[in-house]
Amino acid sequence: MEEGRLIVVSNRIPTEAAPSGGLVVALHDALKERGGVWIGNSGKRVYPEEAAHGLTQIAKTPYERYSFDLTEEEHQGFYLGYANATLWPLFHHRTDLLAVDPDQARVYREVNDRVAGLIAEVVQPGDVLWVHDYHFLPLAEALRKRGVMNRIGFFLHIPFPNPSDMPALPERKQMPDWLSSFDLIGLQTRRDVSNALDFLRDNGAEILLRGKMKYQDRTFEIASFPIGIDVDDFVEAAEAHADSGEHLRLSPGERLVLGVDRLDYSKGLPQRFAAFGEYLSHRPDPQIRATLLQIAPPSREDVEAYKDIRQELETITGRVNGEMAELDWTPIRYIRRNIEREILAGLYRRGDACLVTPLADGMNLVAKEFVAAQDGADPGVLILSHFAGAAEQMEAALMVNPYDPGETARAIEQALSMPLHERQSRHLSLMQSIRETDITWWTRTYLAALQQKAPVAAN
Repeated sequence: MEEGRLIVVSNRIPTEAAPSGGLVVALHDALKERGGVWIGNSGKRVYPEEAAHGLTQIAKTPYERYSFDLTEEEHQGFYLGYANATLWPLFHHRTDLLAVDPDQARVYREVNDRVAGLIAEVVQPGDVLWVHDYHFLPLAEALRKRGVMNRIGFFLHIPFPNPSDMPALPERKQMPDWLSSFDLIGLQTRRDVSNALDFLRDNGAEILLRGKMKYQDRTFEIASFPIGIDVDDFVEAAEAHADSGEHLRLSPGERLVLGVDRLDYSKGLPQRFAAFGEYLSHRPDPQIRATLLQIAPPSREDVEAYKDIRQELETITGRVNGEMAELDWTPIRYIRRNIEREILAGLYRRGDACLVTPLADGMNLVAKEFVAAQDGADPGVLILSHFAGAAEQMEAALMVNPYDPGETARAIEQALSMPLHERQSRHLSLMQSIRETDITWWTRTYLAALQQKAPVAAN
């Protein structure tokens, strides 16, 4: 039987002719290799009558790309509301920030139902669907109700919530139906798989052999597929832009500690800034200068919690710099905008250490990018939170509890004083890990597992 197309569904879709970024490039290559379709939100807000027009084709080669539009109500309820003010905090273990709004939950389901109708119009027998992330949890169930029997996979890029947090979600009873309508649920870590299995088992699902589960009349599978990066591409970018660090104008002997994150409460930035301030206060030689360069482009600024984190960071930055700065030295440099990927690669290469200290994270590819960018002869040191998904793979990093500023401060001191042979040994181990599970491995492994799944029963 001839292999069908691959249909990728994501919240946003790349519109440029030559996509950039590890995940986008990997999906681009997979679609180009076997032929397929990519469907995603255009990012435009339109009137309801315009949204009703359905899919807009934005490319035909090397594979088809289609976009759909959202109305302002859908953008507020589906994206800013339920996806990012309800699911995002729940999945990142911040139920204290979770917004409960029945209207937003309704719009979230309606958008998924509308997108399912659009997909049903283009799907063909034999096609395989790969749905990405928390925006589309109910999508497979909506497709099954339309009679779509194709294999449907799902990959969650963020953590799976703790079962003890799930009672905070009014729609939790619907979650088993949403998840079991997929054939294969891919998660980032073994910890996520354990959380998902516990939740489903507590809600009536039966665990079968070899990782399979049964819920009512549907059999499906949950497994971890830790996402990677294009290692060689990042190595080349770092080498080509190794002079990026020269623009920092650091004084002789000044050490550079990097942080690169979206401006999000899950990233632990206030705790990181406080820990860096503690390191400065207790460093053994007050003449040693270290600068924390934190790049934190904003995201979802319309959500109240993001305004709060921005204000908190600016307050801590002002306090630390006010207490520690000299006329020719600013301890914390805080940049709240995007930096080009190529320049970023060069900055990674210049970094003596990198703080990847989220309070909760699906994987965190910054950790892998920093390692790939290093000069193996004189590498920097990765300081990694126990709560980053990458911690399961990158055991040679300096592991820290981001809630403990003293522990993180001591890790910064250890990283900046680590002898060369230890830095080289740790880097070698980390490089081996990220090469073995790079982005190509992730794509092929997931799709190979999805291909083996049999169609689920209709609802």
